[in-house]
Amino acid sequence: MAEPAPPSASGPPRVPPKVPPSHTPSLPPSLASRVLKAVLLILLAGGLLVAGATLYNGRLAARQSYDRILLGAARDIAGSIHIQSGRPIVDLPVSAFELLAQAPEDRIHYAVRGPGNTLITGLDETDIAPPARRGGASSGPEFFDARLNGEPARFVRVTRRFAERDFSGSISVTVGQTLRARQAMALGLTLDTVLPMLLAGLALLVMSWLVTRSALRPLEAMSEDLAARDPYDLTPVPTEGLPRELTVMLEAMNRFMGRLDRQMEGMRHLISDAAHQLRTPVAAIRVQAEAMQDQPDDALRARALTRLLTRTRSLGSLLDQLLSRALVSHRSESVPRAPLDLREVALEVVERGDHELLAPEAELRLEIGEEPVMVRADAFSVGEAAKNLLVNALKHGASPIAIGAELRGTEAALWVMDAGAGPAPEIAARLGQRFERSTASHEDSAGLGLAIVASVAAAFGGRIALEYPGGGFRIALLLPAAPQEDAPE
Repeated sequence: MAEPAPPSASGPPRVPPKVPPSHTPSLPPSLASRVLKAVLLILLAGGLLVAGATLYNGRLAARQSYDRILLGAARDIAGSIHIQSGRPIVDLPVSAFELLAQAPEDRIHYAVRGPGNTLITGLDETDIAPPARRGGASSGPEFFDARLNGEPARFVRVTRRFAERDFSGSISVTVGQTLRARQAMALGLTLDTVLPMLLAGLALLVMSWLVTRSALRPLEAMSEDLAARDPYDLTPVPTEGLPRELTVMLEAMNRFMGRLDRQMEGMRHLISDAAHQLRTPVAAIRVQAEAMQDQPDDALRARALTRLLTRTRSLGSLLDQLLSRALVSHRSESVPRAPLDLREVALEVVERGDHELLAPEAELRLEIGEEPVMVRADAFSVGEAAKNLLVNALKHGASPIAIGAELRGTEAALWVMDAGAGPAPEIAARLGQRFERSTASHEDSAGLGLAIVASVAAAFGGRIALEYPGGGFRIALLLPAAPQEDAPE
């Protein structure tokens, strides 16, 4: 027989921790079920109100009907009283009991009393009496509630006065019956109203279900269409033939998908441009570095080092412009537009002093007026556009160079002008496209400067204008002008 394994030296065996059972999250109620619950609550509330009102009106109708029966029987009995030999005689009429027989399940009570409350005929129950009236006795009928043999009952008292030679006084007739027929009548009236209303409520509930399902069918079709889409398919969802509420929601979703598509398109362009443009300069830098490493001649090595530095600067400029274009595309969709004075943009570009590093010998002038040149845009994006306009003029234009801002009717212009002749018209038509360079471009030009300006113009509903005034070439970024009320005080 095998011996049991010895206990571990580290102590008793470890008990694995208990893993709590996973709770499946309950699904939220559907829109159809919420609508049906709301309809059901409305029907229940309406049913209760109607049932209560019907029961009240039924009791009121039953009381009025049977009170008339009691009053008719009491008056028949009172009309049958006559005086004979100085004594009141009552010949109970059959018609009175025929009226009371309209409620066959009820117990009845009648009593005829003369002066001094003496019983002439009927049932002797002295505790059945109407409450005392204010202002004394009344000659009209008196209705009151009391108990008859332990049951709630309804009574009426009619008084007839006699003034004859051998008899003078009042004779009262009290007639009553229990409330079984009244309650049955009120219940019957209530059921006659509630049962059709219940059937109508069920019909309305079914109709609400069908109408809700019909109304939600376009939403289900839209959900199926979105679920069947490719994850990268951001084309707009068609809105033809849809209800107005869904159309509003879909238009908002289409605008969101359009912004997302533009963001993804910008990301794809950035990746494509980086892969396409960085491969050649990185390979050239690597080759020149290897050649410089194996070069024994100091003069050739210095020339190779100069070319390597030129390539490095070109690569840095390319990376800067690639990231700047990607950032401008991102901010145009994500940053809210704010009032912006183009004069401040031009002034900031001049005060930054980048022109002193790029072209120290160039003359730069700032031409702005006293009136604000207001637009609604992103300050960073417009600033990047102005910087690239100036860099483009410094690299490819001739001194002197001017930068300014002005209003042109409904448009606000931010422009840069140089004294050069500008590109040829066939080349100018292609400027603004990515990696488009003129034949006079330097080696460190990436062809993205005006592409950034074109992106800013498209993002804020503007355009680029290439102008050839006398004695120079001018590029202007034209944006829709904002009201002068937006200008800061």
